[in-house]
Amino acid sequence: MTDIVLSIVMLAAFALIAGAIVYWRRTGEVKQPALMVFLAVIAIMNVLIWTIPTSDGTSPAEKVEAGAQ
Repeated sequence: MTDIVLSIVMLAAFALIAGAIVYWRRTGEVKQPALMVFLAVIAIMNVLIWTIPTSDGTSPAEKVEAGAQ
């Protein structure tokens, strides 16, 4: 289940970046596309936090999966 959520977050981040580029090109506005890119970076960093292994060799996502079973 965790893999599905992390995949959806990554797809949303890519959609935010693509949407920011399109919005910036159409309107020339900078503030809103910059906020969209900032949100995408935060989402990607959250996925990295959940997937990068800790010192014991397991990621927090793996610990959640092991606890759910």
